[in-house]
Formats: sequence, structure tokens, C-alpha cells
Amino acid sequence: MSILQNYLNLLPREKVDAVKKLRKTILSNLPNGFEEIIGTNSIDFVVPHSIYNPGYHCNPKLPLPFISIKSQKNGITLHHLGFYAIQDLSIWFLNEYTKHNKSKLEMGKGCIKFKKLEEIPYSLIEELSKKITVKEWINIYENVIK
Repeated sequence: MSILQNYLNLLPREKVDAVKKLRKTILSNLPNGFEEIIGTNSIDFVVPHSIYNPGYHCNPKLPLPFISIKSQKNGITLHHLGFYAIQDLSIWFLNEYTKHNKSKLEMGKGCIKFKKLEEIPYSLIEELSKKITVKEWINIYENVIK
């Protein structure tokens, strides 16, 4: 059994389909170079060490994180590190969300919380996933860290 399947088997049954669809949406639309890994209770999309050797500044043994999907008690959370570093990305997402969903957006600094799984705006997540290339993410990350 794969690590991904093990992760999915640990999820509450009612969340499995939404996590699978969210994963597929992101994976199908991320620019080349990002890699999928299973993190601690999450599906992570990262810049691997083979592309960015320094890794994550908080723990250089880890690859540079970008997007994560996490099942939580009250729904599913999509964590996008680009929201921390690119204010225009957050503004764009906030504006576009209302075109895709009429329910109130629950969003922290870098997390989007989906409590009603049937209201996940997959087409918007598809657009979000395409917005930043690996090279752009590395440049943004290094500028923010410095």
C-alpha cells in the first residue's frame, strides 16, 4: 500500500472524496517542478531539494513548502504559502472567491478553511495552483527570507 493510500485510509470517510479531488486539482495544475509528498497529517506540494537544495529555512532537511492539504476536525484546510508572501495573490483570491462561492470565506493569513466540503471551489483552486512557477516561488521565498 502506498504512503498516499495510508494517509487517505486514516481520513474520516466523509472527507476522502473531497481530499482526493482537491489533490487531483492541485496536482494537475501545478507548474512543472513541484513535487507531492505526504507530510505530517497532510498532503504537501513542495520544491524538492533536487531543485532547491537549501530546503526550508526553519528545517533545511525539509524541502521548500508551497501548498498543503490537511483534513481537520471541522473540514479541510488548504494552506498556500504564497498568501503570506504575495499580498496581491490574497487580494486576487478574495475577489475571485465571491464569483465561485456565495458562502462566507474562512481564510487566515495563509489558510483557506472549507467546512462545507460540497462548496470547495475546485475551479478557483485550479486557477490558484497555476499562478506561481517553481522559479518564481524560489525567488519570492528568498526575497521574503532575506
